[in-house]
Amino acid sequence: MQSATVHTVLDHGAHDAADFILCPAAACGASGFHASDVGAGAAGLMCAIESGKRNKKVLVIDHVKKIGEKIRISGGGRCNFTNLNSHPSKFISKNPKFMISALNQYNQYDFIKLVESHNIKFHEKKLGQLFCDGASQQIIDLLLSECDRYQVRVNKECIVENISFLDGLYDIKSSEHTFSCKSLVIATGGLSIPKIGASKFGYDVARQFNLNVIPTLPALVPLTFNEDILKICKELTGLSVNAIVSFGKTIFQEGMLFTHRGLSGPSILQISSYWKLKEEIQVNLSPDIDIYEFLLQKKSSNTKQDVQSAISEILPRRLTQIICDNLNIQGKIVDISNKLLNKLSLFINSWKLNPIGTEGYRTAEVTLGGVDTNEISSKTMMSNKHPGLFFIGEVVDVTGHLGGYNFQWAWSSGYVAGQHT
Repeated sequence: MQSATVHTVLDHGAHDAADFILCPAAACGASGFHASDVGAGAAGLMCAIESGKRNKKVLVIDHVKKIGEKIRISGGGRCNFTNLNSHPSKFISKNPKFMISALNQYNQYDFIKLVESHNIKFHEKKLGQLFCDGASQQIIDLLLSECDRYQVRVNKECIVENISFLDGLYDIKSSEHTFSCKSLVIATGGLSIPKIGASKFGYDVARQFNLNVIPTLPALVPLTFNEDILKICKELTGLSVNAIVSFGKTIFQEGMLFTHRGLSGPSILQISSYWKLKEEIQVNLSPDIDIYEFLLQKKSSNTKQDVQSAISEILPRRLTQIICDNLNIQGKIVDISNKLLNKLSLFINSWKLNPIGTEGYRTAEVTLGGVDTNEISSKTMMSNKHPGLFFIGEVVDVTGHLGGYNFQWAWSSGYVAGQHT
């Protein structure tokens, strides 16, 4: 392999050295490690622990002041650390089979055992989502405790300035020191939530070593709309409804939240990972009831009920009023034509929307795209071109659904790399 230097790290403050594992290096000298891990997040720490278990000398480097910040803020502060339904079908990638090996080698039940071994209490909230009963800090403490147990060294506020490869070793020049290692693990995450340190460091490293990077996009992110739809959203800010949201053949049924910026909530976040710019999504505000049939039954009973009153039996009153006002459909059901009742029902059961964008990486929970899986072994997470160079976690082109799947990918990919660093 030819020498490769990451000049862009300097250009971007090297602040991206999130998960950096300097793996054991028996013959690497005083500052040598078998493995070096860039990034002290979920994937990086998991990898470091597993490498440490194999009696490797491991260094984890991160530019942040606080370790595991994304873990800390996840799940509303309680960390949705995995999902009982973790399966390859819950992930998005250009290669939908890539994650099979890692998930088989280390699955959700393996991580649950680790959580239980630390006496952390947890519960299933819904749809297989597992949350800590207490604070997310418990998961961070678990990881750091395991690092201590296996003598993994974790360096905070350490900025990577340059990476090169020569004579079988990766040399990492940092703000603290120059380290050498046989295995270099890039676990720096994606671009989501830049305020806690997200950056393109991992992608820059991949490109410097001539690895392809799939274009990235914000994922699990709220959607934004034009002024007409935004006006409705603003009037309904804070209102949440159960809805089916679909894009093509992809369908999610969960809560949908109206905000002053557009639409959010689990169903919207899920569909955002699939939605394409300038294309349409469809929202069913009444998943369990066919509104047209409901209104015809009301009409056939010769009821004198007002249409808004009837719809309010199914939808929140505020939402009902805005829908009827926007469609200019008012009055008693018996006095309204079937054509207008059908128009009303179509709006409720199949509201067609054209988002103009997303809120971007600022609020995105994860990043779509990343290091091309064709460049990495699914069995080891090591580069196919460069022995000893690994990519794990969110920096890779693997994106999970909402609900603990992305953490499970971090645990699984980190575990796998840790067996080979």
